[in-house]
Amino acid sequence: MVATDLATSKRAIAIGQDFPGWYATVGVHPHDCGGFDSTTVAALHELAKVNDVKAIGETGLDFYRDHQPPALQERAFRAHCRLAADLDLPIVIHQRESLDDVERVLGEELGSAGGVMHSFTGPPESVQRFVDLGLHISFSGIVTFKKADDVRAAAAEVPADRLLIETDAPYLAPTPKRGRRNEPAYLPHTAAVVAAVRNVSVSSLCATTTHNARELFRCAPLP
Repeated sequence: MVATDLATSKRAIAIGQDFPGWYATVGVHPHDCGGFDSTTVAALHELAKVNDVKAIGETGLDFYRDHQPPALQERAFRAHCRLAADLDLPIVIHQRESLDDVERVLGEELGSAGGVMHSFTGPPESVQRFVDLGLHISFSGIVTFKKADDVRAAAAEVPADRLLIETDAPYLAPTPKRGRRNEPAYLPHTAAVVAAVRNVSVSSLCATTTHNARELFRCAPLP
């Protein structure tokens, strides 16, 4: 469960404690970083000590919606990266219209635990740049959209050991569920498209991405 501010960070932790096998991230989304300061960092640091917290984020840069000034977004992003490095946790990264700037910050700040470029929409030629930084690449329902040829091409380029899929629920429901509130039950539609562009079976893709997620977020082995 991916948090977007302090309140949802606490809620994600609470849900994870109620449901074994559910895990949380803690972080402040770039849309919500208006009041981000050292007090916020200290609060995230305390929240991240809980065993069920597996990553820092969602953080990053969003120059499409532009809800917060770019300089403030970058300051918060760097603070998240440093926190993740200090705690040896992976980081969950959001980007829109900011790929080069995200790459620049990560090149300077990313810790050894790596992280994931979530709901990736970069062009195929950008994939290796982020893999080389030590990141996983995750695809949401966008990969199923009719006009998302570049996203499908990118999904075909990711090395198998760095590939993930996701819902980004409640957003970005895949075709043929587009326009509805997204939910995990729709993830097979995303898996089917990614498997097709990689010329592998759906069962093979699911085994690969499940393994990758458990490795990245250091989750307990499946029974």
